[in-house]
Amino acid sequence: MAVFRLDGKTAVVTGGGSGIGQAISEVFAAQGAQVMVLDREIGAAEETVSRIRANQGKAEVFACDVTQAAEVQRTLDAVLAAGGLDILVNNAGIAHVGNIETTSEADFDRVLSVNVKGAYLCAQAAAGRMVPRGGGVILNMASIASLIGVADRFAYSVSKGAILTMTYSIAIDYVKKGIRCNCIAPARIHTPFVDGFVKKNYPGKEAEMLQKLAEYQPIGRMGKPGEVANLALYLCSDEASFITGQCYPIDGGVLVT
Repeated sequence: MAVFRLDGKTAVVTGGGSGIGQAISEVFAAQGAQVMVLDREIGAAEETVSRIRANQGKAEVFACDVTQAAEVQRTLDAVLAAGGLDILVNNAGIAHVGNIETTSEADFDRVLSVNVKGAYLCAQAAAGRMVPRGGGVILNMASIASLIGVADRFAYSVSKGAILTMTYSIAIDYVKKGIRCNCIAPARIHTPFVDGFVKKNYPGKEAEMLQKLAEYQPIGRMGKPGEVANLALYLCSDEASFITGQCYPIDGGVLVT
């Protein structure tokens, strides 16, 4: 028996143009889903869709700024018209370096707008469309920063703590309406975003910082986007139909040390 198949399902992946979002989009498509790739950067989304179609998968591109309510509503209406809505993966997010004193109000607002408001707007729009269809799955991207203190990640940690409690709230409010809601809490995952982030914030010290990021995990390396994607696949598949309101760390041993 084939397991973890998503045949006949339509999945929306925000921030699907690169990194973890791209990996989730490709894995879901390989397992039979029609994937709606949402990204503010349309070129990045098109690249993901091209990769999926090159492997005979089904995918469509949607340009969407998840911080804009009207844009999110229009996009999910278009998604429904193009195929349906069974799964939402709230993956779009940004990072920030700084403690409470060095985090400006503008940066704080920006991080929370993308990471929290964006997830809220997408989940709100998805829930309202899933319930009449009999339910669905919402998967949020949290972080180990939702569960433990991470140095110099004040705004980011606040935002991911909100994602964790948002997950609990959606799960309890919609458990009788056919919607399951869980979240994934990754440690350091090596993506092009990480490379760019290190280059921007630690110029001249890129190799040193990447080594530190790898050593942060007791397992001795950063995670891979595909590893997160495989966990996402399980949680969004029918094999996980008894799971809701849970947070799944994928952390290379960080939480056991």
